Amino acid sequence: MGLLNSQKRIFGLDLMRAVAILLVLAGHCAWIFRGNNSIFTALMALAGFLGVEIFFVLSGFLIGRIIYRQYTEGNFNTAAVFHFLKRRWFRTFPNYFLILMVNMVIAFFVGFNIEGLWRYFFFVQNFASPMLPFFTESWSLSVEEFAYVILPFSLLAVIVVMKPKNKPRQFLIVTLLLAVIFFVTKICYNANTQNITIDQWNLSVKAVVIYRLDSIFIGVLAGWIYMNCHDFWQRTKYLWAMLGTLMVGFYTFGVGLLGLTIDHYPFFWNVFYLPLASLSVAFFLPVLSEWQKEKSAIANGITFISLISYSIYLLHYGVVLQTMKHIVDTETLSAGSSVVFTLIYLIITIFMSWLLYRFYEKPMMDKRDA
Repeated sequence: MGLLNSQKRIFGLDLMRAVAILLVLAGHCAWIFRGNNSIFTALMALAGFLGVEIFFVLSGFLIGRIIYRQYTEGNFNTAAVFHFLKRRWFRTFPNYFLILMVNMVIAFFVGFNIEGLWRYFFFVQNFASPMLPFFTESWSLSVEEFAYVILPFSLLAVIVVMKPKNKPRQFLIVTLLLAVIFFVTKICYNANTQNITIDQWNLSVKAVVIYRLDSIFIGVLAGWIYMNCHDFWQRTKYLWAMLGTLMVGFYTFGVGLLGLTIDHYPFFWNVFYLPLASLSVAFFLPVLSEWQKEKSAIANGITFISLISYSIYLLHYGVVLQTMKHIVDTETLSAGSSVVFTLIYLIITIFMSWLLYRFYEKPMMDKRDA
């Protein structure tokens, strides 16, 4: 309980984070049942995609508000930018590099040859091209790390060149420009690449940094609206949530019912699919960011999952699931045995993630202000 009450938290954002990691877990559980080509496993795979989109938009919303306050209220200079990055890196680097090392050890023992390993130490394993099949869940972390650097240094460049008088408006312009730039990269990809398969799309568009940064900046834009139009944000929150629900329904069922397959509509998939998914997630932010407290029986469980979500993300696939599948051939298991395997996998993942959070992640975060 001490961990849950260690800081002021917004329950709605904890719920958002908990749902995101549970969707990612569901998506990778589909790998256990991958011999079963049912609608259920297809929905599980889609759940993993939506989970990462939630993380992107939520991350942009949170860091966007932090940077916005520093940019508009304080002395925004190089020292301020590096202070921000120091705090971010204390949050993300320790866990990332520890689990990177663990994955390297596992790869050594199973005889997996890692190429381009140095790229993982600089988050460029998937900067402009598909990453190799090692520590594959790290692709989203590269997207976030580049967003953490690009946004504040872009704002710093504006101050040096233009010395803006209206900083809130200038912040909006810079963020919109960044979102447009990384939206255009997908147009360029579509114009220069013949992509008509989901597998290629997953590797070459969905999981490549230069095509995904606009998802983060959509979250930053939501943060700007929160900071500057809060009355509007509160008044219309249920309307946006309804629109977000309709859009999620479209992604879940409408795309298939309308026959919007990538082989017939590659432009829609390569250019619009991902930004629209990010927008659908952002539409839930007004409701969830205003959900301050919750006293129901499941509130502590949701907050707990939210707290350990980063540890879960890093451990659940490469360290836990792939190791377990290396020991047990799940493709030969019966349906009942696969369910038991999945439950054991989830229990191990949650327990290991709690240990990592309690004894490593949180102590490292506590050093941010030391």
